[in-house]
Amino acid sequence: MSSLSDPSDPADPFASTLDVLARILPPHLLKPHVAIVCGSGLSTLVASMRDVVEVPYSALQGFGKSTVAGHKSALAFGLVGEGAGVPVVMQLGRFHAFEGHPIKSVVYPVRLMAKLGVRNLIIASATGALNPNLAVGTIVAIHDHLAVPNMTGWLNPLFGPVTSPDHPRFVPLSDAYSPGLRRLAFRAAHALGLPDDALEEGTYAWVSGPTYETPAEGRFLRAAGADVVGMSTVPEVVAAREEGLEVLVLALVTNAVVIPEQYRSIKDEVKAELEGRKIEVPPEPVVNHEEVLTVGRLKAQVMKDLVARVIETIPRD
Repeated sequence: MSSLSDPSDPADPFASTLDVLARILPPHLLKPHVAIVCGSGLSTLVASMRDVVEVPYSALQGFGKSTVAGHKSALAFGLVGEGAGVPVVMQLGRFHAFEGHPIKSVVYPVRLMAKLGVRNLIIASATGALNPNLAVGTIVAIHDHLAVPNMTGWLNPLFGPVTSPDHPRFVPLSDAYSPGLRRLAFRAAHALGLPDDALEEGTYAWVSGPTYETPAEGRFLRAAGADVVGMSTVPEVVAAREEGLEVLVLALVTNAVVIPEQYRSIKDEVKAELEGRKIEVPPEPVVNHEEVLTVGRLKAQVMKDLVARVIETIPRD
């Protein structure tokens, strides 16, 4: 199957995919109550589930292949919590527009999850900190977003014909991030005995990627009110809200965006060289994806425990 598969194909991929899942999954996993989308290095969240059944994307019509390191290409179905447990579906590898996937393919898994009966979506993302008060390793419960690609129109997942007669043409996003689910997240952090600064709140800036931000871009996003920045998440949030899902985004700060107080002056360095003065050249920090994956691995247990606790406390009705 092509990684650029387009779920807008006239042959309804949802019906085919639901039929495949009905044949593969046992009845107690077929109607998940909660869905989880995993970001870079966070697919280890699957360890919070039992009775796990993984379904490769290659077996499901409408799914592409995730190509970013730290992402698997599979849906995982299982139970979270004691007793009967809560049925959960987990997207172990997400899709990004920068990989070449059409934006409708990026959000296709979320729409499928809604058709499976999911009413609550938890998105775990790796992000860079714009806010200097957010240390690497902090988890941020997102309360708002700044979607730069959405504001230009062409990467908005709702651009084009309405996907269902049941969907509104204009989707409000002022209530995109569920206060109720965020409340459960902070209660979970308290129950787990996490330090007060382990879980914070903030605004997510979505950029298309795959480049990391220049200092000027980081400064611009910080001035616009964003606390963290990433290359995903918002498309899924927008589609989820159109589908009527409650959304919680937990963004793990994996690196600090490089925003120097002032730029290195090559002019001054040359002038000093010509005058015979010795100068110290400061190191220039550079963000890399391995750093992102490393922090994801280090915080995997905390994220797993937090997400599992939230899932167990979401009201079933």
